[in-house]
Amino acid sequence: MSKRLSVAFVCAAALVLAGCAQPWQGFSRGEDQSALVARLGPPREVYDLPDGSKRLMWPTQPMGEETTAADVDSAGKIISVRQVLQPSEFYKAQIGTWTKQDVLVNFGRPVETAYFPLMKREVWTYRYLEDNVWYQLYHFYFDPQGILRLTQKTPDPLHEPDRNRFGL
Repeated sequence: MSKRLSVAFVCAAALVLAGCAQPWQGFSRGEDQSALVARLGPPREVYDLPDGSKRLMWPTQPMGEETTAADVDSAGKIISVRQVLQPSEFYKAQIGTWTKQDVLVNFGRPVETAYFPLMKREVWTYRYLEDNVWYQLYHFYFDPQGILRLTQKTPDPLHEPDRNRFGL
């Protein structure tokens, strides 16, 4: 009986782990982009890249913390697929060099934009999950010419505890 129970447990665990696959996982370089569309649906954003390839994006914003981005060559073959709303991607942004277009192509449309008149800065904000633990917002600040001048991360107030609930 215990052997059957062990087999059942292993099978159940395998099913649970199979359900943990992330949307950007399981694609192979050179595979046709139709595999992406079959699994993820039509992309919500498409951007032309300088080398003639395209970036296809499947954001979960405004409430989600992930954006799956796939680069496909001119023949429609997958070059890469990854989750772009994460620190290792954000840290590629080059202060003083990147423009609004660079941020848009790399991260998709922001969840929120704002303008701070005293700073003379437009801010684009993206929701993300850092280290699979901390809900954060990542902000890109642009000068009036649309050049990136500052980045900042802050806790996402959407996931902050309701302090009023405890009378604080």
